[in-house]
Amino acid sequence: MGPEHVAYGMRVSYGLPYVTPDLVVDWERGARSPTSPELTALAGVLWCSPGELIGRPRTLREHRVSRGLAPEDVARAVGLELLAYLGMEEHEEWRGTERQSSALADLLELSLPDLVSVTGREPRLAEFLRSAVTTRWQAYVRPVAKIVPLDRRVVEVALQEMHREYQGQMVATLSWGGDSGHSSEAGRDFLARVVERFWDTVRDSTG
Repeated sequence: MGPEHVAYGMRVSYGLPYVTPDLVVDWERGARSPTSPELTALAGVLWCSPGELIGRPRTLREHRVSRGLAPEDVARAVGLELLAYLGMEEHEEWRGTERQSSALADLLELSLPDLVSVTGREPRLAEFLRSAVTTRWQAYVRPVAKIVPLDRRVVEVALQEMHREYQGQMVATLSWGGDSGHSSEAGRDFLARVVERFWDTVRDSTG
């Protein structure tokens, strides 16, 4: 189906008169994102589920839509006023309690990494992890454990392993003819993907 056919189907079958082929093209290119009603209509026209269009959900809204849930469903299930929940979704700033976060994870079937991400704790986690691998990892066990609900021993093992890996990598690139430019590049790459490395290390140590 071309953009003009998709737009026509959304206008006629789903009552969205403003949808044009150019808007559909913008969605395809990622220049704009469809709203929840638009995504539902788009999935209907294309005979698929909203989750298939999203791919891997990243935001709170994308996780909700991929599960086919209305905002009212989520707000009621986690114990929030609808407008409060919609505000959190719109600004991508989760302010729920621990109990509400747990209810959200159950309802949306969130993995622990996804829960940390959609509740806005990932930037803080990344900050602690970067400090842990570049300085003394022991000082960051407690702060990291407060962000991620994992057993303290699991956090200790992960931070120790990541610190060893990072420091070993930095030393290796500076020895045997290595140069500081290559070392800096390797270090930047490690730190840029530090959260991903943390979850991989946790999976390896608990697998």
